[in-house]
Amino acid sequence: MLFTLSMETNMTRWMFFLLVLIVRSNWLLAGEGMWIPMFLEQLNQKQMQEMGMKLTAEDIYSVNHSSLKDAIVQFGGGCTAEIISPEGLILTNHHCGYGSIQRQSSLDHDYLTDGFWAQTNADELPCSGLSVTLLVRMEEVTEKVLQGTDDKMNQMQRIKIIRQNLEQIEKEAVQGTHYEAKVRSFYYGNQYFLFINEVFKDVRLVGAPPSSIGKFGGDTDNWMWPRHTGDFSIFRIYAGKDNNPASFSPENIPYQPKRFLSVSLKGYQKGDFTFLFGYPGSTREYLTSGGVNLTAFEENPIRIRLRQKRLEIMGDAMGESRLTRLQYANKYNGVANGWKKMIGETRGIKRLNVVAKKELFEKQFQSWADSLEDRRIRFGGLLKTLEMSYGEYLPLDRSSVYLTEAGQAIEIVRFAAGFRDLVKMSQNRETNREELNKKVENLKKTSRDFYKNYHAGIDEKAMSSLLEEMHKNMDPGALPAIFQNSLKPYQDNFSGYAAQLFRHSILVDSVKLLSFLDGYKPFHCKRLEKDPAYQLSMSIYDRMDRDIQPKTAELIARIDSLQRIYMAGQMEMQSHLLFYPDANSTLRISFGKVDDYYPADGVHYNYFTTLDGVMQKEDTTIHDYFVEPKLKALFRAKDYARYADKDGSMHVAFTASNHTSGGNSGSPVLNAEGQLIGINFDRNWEGTMSDLMYDPSQCRNICLDIRYCLFIIEKYGGAKRLIEEMLIIE
Repeated sequence: MLFTLSMETNMTRWMFFLLVLIVRSNWLLAGEGMWIPMFLEQLNQKQMQEMGMKLTAEDIYSVNHSSLKDAIVQFGGGCTAEIISPEGLILTNHHCGYGSIQRQSSLDHDYLTDGFWAQTNADELPCSGLSVTLLVRMEEVTEKVLQGTDDKMNQMQRIKIIRQNLEQIEKEAVQGTHYEAKVRSFYYGNQYFLFINEVFKDVRLVGAPPSSIGKFGGDTDNWMWPRHTGDFSIFRIYAGKDNNPASFSPENIPYQPKRFLSVSLKGYQKGDFTFLFGYPGSTREYLTSGGVNLTAFEENPIRIRLRQKRLEIMGDAMGESRLTRLQYANKYNGVANGWKKMIGETRGIKRLNVVAKKELFEKQFQSWADSLEDRRIRFGGLLKTLEMSYGEYLPLDRSSVYLTEAGQAIEIVRFAAGFRDLVKMSQNRETNREELNKKVENLKKTSRDFYKNYHAGIDEKAMSSLLEEMHKNMDPGALPAIFQNSLKPYQDNFSGYAAQLFRHSILVDSVKLLSFLDGYKPFHCKRLEKDPAYQLSMSIYDRMDRDIQPKTAELIARIDSLQRIYMAGQMEMQSHLLFYPDANSTLRISFGKVDDYYPADGVHYNYFTTLDGVMQKEDTTIHDYFVEPKLKALFRAKDYARYADKDGSMHVAFTASNHTSGGNSGSPVLNAEGQLIGINFDRNWEGTMSDLMYDPSQCRNICLDIRYCLFIIEKYGGAKRLIEEMLIIE
């Protein structure tokens, strides 16, 4: 078979790969890269110290003694947070805590609008379902994972063996402990690492500013610079009396960490060294031109258009009702965040001409591969096969995007899908009645949670609009079967279909559904099967699960296999370079410097903003730019306590050249001494293409100045008790 790596050759390369890089690497431009903490000493320490760092790699990551990594947690699976006190106090972004704050809110206690500050530990609010994950250690397990694989087997066989090996490695790693284990793939499956974690499931809300501060600028300013958002929230980790993770209990006590971060009030200057610790979600820096084109110019335009429609519908309804705004705030934010990011990403890919640059590199790679017989055998046909595979994948991918961003984006469709198992259990005569009752009780709880934040009028309009989009733009052969039966009479009147469905479905009515579940018997599943919302849901999910997903899974496996070989080829071709692995929601270090930038000809953005800018943006006619009277009073009196900068102003945010991605929200931004100077919360719009290609002149991470955070906690929130928990460096 062409373009394969022999297992012996592959393993030998990986055994010595890191050592070779140390000898032969050239530094990447400052700011680029998301680095594996356990290799900092070999790969990054020298450069970091040359840039100004005063720590050693062992100070940052160690398994032998406490280090900074013991103060960093993954927050809720999608963000980062940092421990800032010996009592388990953690900081993250307001937008990371937003869902938990929203779930604690009601019309009587609207913590999203008014903020929340626990006056004592007893006032801290338990957050059901929220957990934080703390890394204990990591180790390379590549040989163990690939054991039993060879180049003669097909990709599906290889995947099966690897999965079996992963399960065994993870099981053995934590046997007899309270830890959890996860093996993750790096460099597209050329390398694997085992992560041993502690997962704390008793996390409580301690403090949050009002959204007028924590979300100042709203979606208007999201992904933008200059920024004036006080994007932080405060939680606390609780543990059992043995200091180990425990489920919520009033008897639990604040977690005593091995390490917590000290907080610096010294500020920063342009050019100062910074580094960032966190859990970046996903980047794809090493794709082919076809992979970049698929994301930026095929998928993104569809997703952007469909999300725009949803945002307009939600936004109109939220503007008419305070309750609806509260119910849909978190949903709206989730949709809007990705929508705006994708717009910026595609613009950035166009501006950098990334596809053309990738194509040029691919020509160079092909020439390199064809120049020697050994390389021609291993890599010669690789790019052509990748191109053909993307060609096969594209129509399926388009259908998949419509089914997820339109069909499954309809709230009642997703909700109805949760009843599939109940129907199957009811149809199975061997189902234990106790198991069935347990399922019904779980569905009651799920239903109550769903209806708490559900507005049928919004969903009906969304259904009409999104089904019309599917009908107009999807390949007719890929449309769910319901378009050819129940929906056929309505194909010029989707609003009529949606209205009929919402009149007749018990799933859209909390009273009817909960009453139905209260008296549920197995034969009642027939009513569910005839329910129009359930039928629509099953048709959409069946098309995806039975027809689209199996084919896409096969093609994705093929593309991933080819990308794995292409990744190894790039590293062999450019063995003089230092390669960092793509982000995959594992703990990483990125480093750079405080820096400004020039977004366009004749335009210069300074590297920090101040509270003056909040006042300049104030607009009483726009919700995003409301300024709290108390904050204005503090500003007028210049009552900043010890948190003002040397120039006397109250700094709010700053930019730096640390490479970040989704998941880095809430990450600590640290100075040369490893002290907390900021909380990462965003990227600039001009740099959102950094998940696909990093541009050192434009890519900036946006950070909340820790001094503004402390100012809001103490002077606005009156929560000085929290300040007193911290180790403040002045």
